[in-house]
This record gives sequence, structure tokens and C-alpha cells, in this order.
Amino acid sequence: MSTLDIKDLHVSIETEQGKKEILKGVSLTINTGEIHAIMGPNGSGKSTLASTIAGHPRYTVDSGSITLDGEDVLQMSVDERARAGLFLAMQYPVEVPGVTMTNFLRTAKTALDGEAPKLRTWTKDVKEAMSQLRIDADFAQRNVNEGFSGGEKKRVEILQLELFKPKFAIMDETDSGLDVDALKVVSEGHNRVHEAGGLGTLLITHYTRILRYIKPDFVHVFVDGKIAEEGGPELADRLEEEGYDRFLPTAAKA
Repeated sequence: MSTLDIKDLHVSIETEQGKKEILKGVSLTINTGEIHAIMGPNGSGKSTLASTIAGHPRYTVDSGSITLDGEDVLQMSVDERARAGLFLAMQYPVEVPGVTMTNFLRTAKTALDGEAPKLRTWTKDVKEAMSQLRIDADFAQRNVNEGFSGGEKKRVEILQLELFKPKFAIMDETDSGLDVDALKVVSEGHNRVHEAGGLGTLLITHYTRILRYIKPDFVHVFVDGKIAEEGGPELADRLEEEGYDRFLPTAAKA
């Protein structure tokens, strides 16, 4: 079992108005095999947490720690974090002109494992994963995400998850912009990886609809850069019924 441990994390960014604190003391422990859902209103710090774990340079860690099996994640470069077993499914996947899907996937897999995958086995694995995610085979020769729809980009994120097999997946609003059919396909892809290898998942979402397909073990409510409440799947059901009003200051409700 592997453990991703976040302790008293304080994170800020520089704005035109000066330094702004986003995360205000977040503590969270995720083990492989567990699914943790993070829910909360816009601007509560959910995506900041995801970006900080992944190593986005915009965010400054003022104090606190992130460790993976006791190793200091904050001292790792972005590629070292990936090789250590961290994977970020981005909310807004970027286009990479001039790089085909085939070249990108095999190059990334080689970098992660330290050796190139055997071509015959790899080709079979890629075709099978694309078929299960209902990604047209022609997409293998297209440039990464170039001209892809929002749903197609999200399926490609899960394609990477299936092929790279990380220890932990941080899924930053992967459900945003998906219709019901695409949501089911994406969720099924995640669940295949989870069931096959004991993936640990940090699932960031506004809504409970993805939680109908990816069942969380724990739910954490983010408000104003902190975890305001924690519970099991029943907490997500309560949020669906009540919203986030009870967590917000009276002035914010007015």
C-alpha cells in the first residue's frame, strides 16, 4: 500500500493586488485503493490543491508538506512526481500541436518506466484501451487534443490513466462538460484502473452525478481554502439536497 499524505498545507499565489493565500491549512491522507471526493463551491481551493500536488509553478507552498510514501513531493520536479506515481487528469486538457497521440503515449510511458514498452504488447494495450473508451482508432495518428471536443479530451485523459497505471490519480473536475454517455465511459475507465491495481483517487467535483459511477469512500467539503466537513458517501447526498449555504458566512449568502 502507498500513502499520499498532505499536512497543514498553506499555498498562495501572486496577484496584481499582491500575495493571496488560497489554501489555509489542508490536511488529508489518501491510501491506494481509496477514493476521496473533494466538493465545494467555486473558488474554494479545490483546483489549487490539485495543481500544487502536480507541481504547477504558479502556486507557492508557504508551509506544510506533501509526502508520498515518506518522500518529500515538494522537492520533486514535475516529471519526478509523475515517475513517483502521481497523475493529474486536467480540468482543461491542452492541445499539443505537432505531437501525435501515438508518439506522446509511448514516449511518456518510456519516461515513466525507464524503458520502452515492448511494441507488440504496447500496441495491443493502446488499441484495447481506446476501444473501451470509445476513442476512434484514427485518433492515434492525430496531434494530442488538437481539434478534439471536450468529451474527447477527457477520454484521452483517462486513456493515459489506463496506460500509465499511476499510484494516485488527481482528477480535477474531469466530469465538467461531459454528457451522460461520456461521463459513464470516463467513469468506467477510472473504475477499471482502480479495480485492477488499487489506484488511489482524489476526485474533485462540484456535483454528485459522477459519484453515481465512481463511488467515493470519503467525501471532503472545501470552503475558503480549508476542509469544512468530512464524511462518507452520505455527505455527498446531503450536499446535493442542501447545497453549500450552511458552510458560507452570512454575508456571502445575502
